Amino acid sequence: MRRARSWRFPDHLAMVLMLGVTGQVGQVVLLRELLMVFHGNELSLGVILAAWMLWVGVGSRLGAVAVQRWPDPYRLLRIDATLVALALPATVVAIRALPGVIDAPPGALPSLADMALGSLALLAPVTMLLGAQFVLLARAWRERDASIDASGAAKTYVGEALGNVAGGLAFTLLLVHHLDAVQTSVAIGAAMLAVALARRQRGAALAVVVVALVGVPLASHLDAWSERLQWRLQAPRYELLETHRSRYGTIAVLRHHDQIAFFQSGHLVFSTGGVDDRAVAFEEQDAVTLAHLVLTQHRDPRRVLLVGGGLRGTLREVLRHGVERVDYVELDPALLTAAAPYLPAGTAAALADPRVRVHHTDGRLFVKAGGDAYDLILVDVPDPVTAVVNRFYTEEFFAEASARLLPGGVLALSAVSTPDLRGAGIANRNATLYHTLRRVFTEVLAIGERTLALLAAHDPDQLSHDAAVLMRRYLERDVSSPGFDAGHLALLLEPGPLERINWVLRHHGRSADAHLQPPPASPLVPGDLARQRAQEGELASVSERFFVNTDARPIGYYHTLVFWDALSRADAAPALRWIARVEPWWALPPAALLLAAAVALRALPRTRVRAAPRYAVLVAVFTTGLSTMTMQVALLFAFQSIYGFVYEMVGLIVAIFMAGLALGATITRLLVPDQADRRVLAVVQLAVALMALGVAVALPWAGGLASPTAVFVAFALFTFVSGVLNGADFPLATSCYLALDRRPERSAAIVYAVELMGACGGAALASAVIAPVLGIVACCMLAAFANATAFTVLGVGGLRPARIDAPAT
Repeated sequence: MRRARSWRFPDHLAMVLMLGVTGQVGQVVLLRELLMVFHGNELSLGVILAAWMLWVGVGSRLGAVAVQRWPDPYRLLRIDATLVALALPATVVAIRALPGVIDAPPGALPSLADMALGSLALLAPVTMLLGAQFVLLARAWRERDASIDASGAAKTYVGEALGNVAGGLAFTLLLVHHLDAVQTSVAIGAAMLAVALARRQRGAALAVVVVALVGVPLASHLDAWSERLQWRLQAPRYELLETHRSRYGTIAVLRHHDQIAFFQSGHLVFSTGGVDDRAVAFEEQDAVTLAHLVLTQHRDPRRVLLVGGGLRGTLREVLRHGVERVDYVELDPALLTAAAPYLPAGTAAALADPRVRVHHTDGRLFVKAGGDAYDLILVDVPDPVTAVVNRFYTEEFFAEASARLLPGGVLALSAVSTPDLRGAGIANRNATLYHTLRRVFTEVLAIGERTLALLAAHDPDQLSHDAAVLMRRYLERDVSSPGFDAGHLALLLEPGPLERINWVLRHHGRSADAHLQPPPASPLVPGDLARQRAQEGELASVSERFFVNTDARPIGYYHTLVFWDALSRADAAPALRWIARVEPWWALPPAALLLAAAVALRALPRTRVRAAPRYAVLVAVFTTGLSTMTMQVALLFAFQSIYGFVYEMVGLIVAIFMAGLALGATITRLLVPDQADRRVLAVVQLAVALMALGVAVALPWAGGLASPTAVFVAFALFTFVSGVLNGADFPLATSCYLALDRRPERSAAIVYAVELMGACGGAALASAVIAPVLGIVACCMLAAFANATAFTVLGVGGLRPARIDAPAT
């Protein structure tokens, strides 16, 4: 009689999947936490991802060493999982304490060095443990299958990717809505530990589950305490009143005396002076001035579109001009909920006014979607200190807004400034906004010194700098505002400062090195604006690379970072200024060195057989990691510029990439009979290069799509195909390297680590250097060039297939 088979827990596959789930959820949680500490600055995105990839690569190499010394991989996995479960919540708390370590003045943005050192130090424990776990699981799977090839590593790679997909979906659809950061890290760490223990110690695994069920609700107290610690260190003069979580980020409400400040994802959104509005508070003065200056620029404003700014007083002042309708766009409904108890009575009444329609959607998408036309479009958002805000200052957005204006309509926006635009940083940024507007609009008028209002129209007679005209309109409408009167208009339009500011904006940015120089000093008598306008055609062309802000090249965002860093630091942003000197041809010397090394190795008899092809395989692995991560960052930047929801969608976007990666690796395992054939690996390098070129061509087309759904589908497709090719590369490269090295775990660890080193370099280059200055399309071109170089190096190193011998012990 046949003995019935006992039920067996699918322990190994569960551990592989759990590695992917934990890695993905942990990455998104820690990424979001670091973004809040770094004020939402997207330059940090590549820095964080680079640190993550670097330490995972180091961890995988350490895992290979450990599994050679201690042959029981499952024991090492249990130890590793225990440390991950402890390290994840500890890292969340440590990140929130990071503002106490960063040496920056209150309100200043962290420097690139702060971001790099902070990310490297805090992410090291978790990421090295996850990297080591990959190699341990690959060894365990090889022993389970009793195989001598790299199939264990390939299966682990696919399983981890599937776990990444599950983790991304779970976070986006479930965890982010029901658990805070500490609760999520406790829950996911406990799940990993329970799965690791379930193979041999099911009682201990059950105990971990019970402890987690009790501990996850209690972890909310640690989360709340660490949030208070973060804001006490980040804004020591403020008291944290409350926090609100939404799909778009965490909203923190802080108080300093009578001032209430609202931060979202670590970035200041607006502040108010308290509920008493008998007098306009200092925090609202800029909004009041901007509203009345803009409204008087139109002869008879009836329909107004207000993007942002409604909670800081702009909406209230717009309504004083007797408009018939205001469409007010504010992305996050949670922000209105959080602000409601602290708003002045006039602002609260304005939100309830029947003439106001509140739209909870992205302002960029609202404008792009088409529909009603307006007499005035007022964009009242913060300075473009992040890429997500910069998208309201680009040529594409200005063109979309222009299409929504009625004849005689006016587009208005504002930005921080200085008298006479002193300082290269602020002059570069504000001249960029001016020249970008001039690409779309016939007339552009700049008014103001501390705050610069930029007004744009197509009708040459629409904009006026005549104080008498604007004062008459203000008085005829019988406007009464406690913080503004007609006399303010005369002060704003004083001829001397007005003429100097417009002269500098017209003349700056018209030489190849203008971005590296202070703005030109205006003449003692620069001439009236009509004369300046007539003479503008005689000036040299504007340097488009550094003075035209577009979705594909967000240079306005870069100039803003330089300005704020120079304003708050004694070192005047040397790292950021160095980035501006980067040229596309700088990619040629590294490629030449790689090719020269390949030729030298192939020419020497001692290195021709194994060292030359081994080197070529590692170059292919490195460049594929670099290329796919460079494209991924480029796609995130482009998606951010057009769609605006990266903070909310990052888990889903990475899940799509990982789904493609799993499919690519699976297809390779099933359809390629000889995975050690370097000719197939070379074909993949060529395919990656061609795909990168295709994405470079398709990105501008995708940006022009009107439908948000179509935009998302296009970017999801780009991301998925990139993942497929990256996934196809890993099992091929591992098999090719194993055929030359004959040590399975070592080969898997080296290939995995080198791929992650390439991804580390790609993330840092794309996010902090290439995308802001050379542009998003340049990221794709770099990816194509890198893999074309790898294809050539493989050809030089030799493409003859190698046989996999029995593994060395």
